[in-house]
Amino acid sequence: MLTSQAYVEGLRRLKHEVYVLGEKVEDPVGHPILRPSLNALAQTYALANDPEQASLLVRRGSDGESINCFTSLHRSREDLLAKVKTLRLLGQRTGTCFQRCVGWDALNALDTTTFEMDAATGSEYHGRFLDFLRHVQHKDLTCNGAMTDVKGDRHLRPSQQKDADLVLHVVERRRDGIVVRGAKAHQTGAIFSHEVVVMPTLAMRADDKDYAVAFAVPSDALGITHVLGRQASDTRKLEGGSLDVGNAQFGSHEALVVFDNVLVPRERIFMDGEWQFSGPLVERFAGYHRQSYGGCKAGVGDVLIGAVALAAEYAGVASASHIRHKIAEMIRLNETLYACGLACSVAGHAMKSGTYLVDLLLANVCKLNVTQFPYEIARLAEDIAGGLLVTLPSEKDFSHPRIGPLLDKYLRGVDTVPTLDRLRILRLIENLTLGAGAVSYRTESMHGAGSPEAQIVMISRAAEIEEKKEMARRLAGISPSQANAH
Repeated sequence: MLTSQAYVEGLRRLKHEVYVLGEKVEDPVGHPILRPSLNALAQTYALANDPEQASLLVRRGSDGESINCFTSLHRSREDLLAKVKTLRLLGQRTGTCFQRCVGWDALNALDTTTFEMDAATGSEYHGRFLDFLRHVQHKDLTCNGAMTDVKGDRHLRPSQQKDADLVLHVVERRRDGIVVRGAKAHQTGAIFSHEVVVMPTLAMRADDKDYAVAFAVPSDALGITHVLGRQASDTRKLEGGSLDVGNAQFGSHEALVVFDNVLVPRERIFMDGEWQFSGPLVERFAGYHRQSYGGCKAGVGDVLIGAVALAAEYAGVASASHIRHKIAEMIRLNETLYACGLACSVAGHAMKSGTYLVDLLLANVCKLNVTQFPYEIARLAEDIAGGLLVTLPSEKDFSHPRIGPLLDKYLRGVDTVPTLDRLRILRLIENLTLGAGAVSYRTESMHGAGSPEAQIVMISRAAEIEEKKEMARRLAGISPSQANAH
């Protein structure tokens, strides 16, 4: 397994084409806006090499060797549970998105789907996928799971778009592979990934078969361009300080990844036109990723709850009953997210390939809660933190020889707590609720792994309403003949 240092140094050898704020970046590893994201991702390697965390982060690979869990397949319910616990731990350590679970979820979804494709069609996709998986495991590679397309006019199917490139598709089939064009949006961690694992963006139909494509290519392959997305307050990272960014060490990033006539070798193709299997692949990936949020968001929530508890102490209001009640409510909401992540894991089951899939109903309940609870936790955090959260002067003001002492005097809370300690906690709360960290804690909670309506559709589909209606008829004394009459 790679160490975090070896991972970072290895990235310098890649030839990513990256644009940040309108400029091409020659050294993404050293860029001040990107580096906190790299630091967070590197923690997935650091903790895997920590003997105290080995039981969570180290698994056995296909050849029996020790591998990083983020390259593994889930072979039991215990593996699914360990995943949720691992993601919570990393959320606690980084206070942000650590960007590696989406690739993990893609690998597991592809394993089960390619196995079933081969059985139904006689294809060779599963063998290709397993060869790729061994490559990922042996080299301890980070995979970027790329599902979301820009989609263009959402009212139209992929094959109906005026511009075909608005959904990634095959433009040429050759003896040695396929050529693809399009773009994948909101790609968390893409710039610091070794491989891009592409999947269809939705369940395709027969007319959309050129869009029913899954494959893997190096993230610096010829024709791939990464354009960094903006985050609130992101240019604070260019100012050279540590106070105003809130979370000075860790962060995350999202990019638009453009594929301009990218050649995919034949051995890296895992679906090419089998549109009937695009729906199951999307549903399984979404299920795994919705399970993921029960762990990582609870971990970041732990950080926010701790920051709020400190802010209350530093302001001298920690003993107030309404503060205690609000913090207890934050904890209840946060633990509910975690409980749902654990529940869909415990209720998981083995698929035909031997890989375990989460309970899709409970995974979607988990994610639907995630679209709501972090927002309420953040609201309570802002309530307790007070107005100073958004009116603090800058770090440069605090270091000014004349203004600094005035700010130290007038912004102090409890006399025994240094003013700067109080302000650092407030900046951390700001980061998580309003600043760059809010991307992964709030908005990603809403739209990551599918927006709320996607979960509502899946919950309605998986809830077995007819069976529940029959339970009610039986207890109400309604006979089957009467029910049929309705």
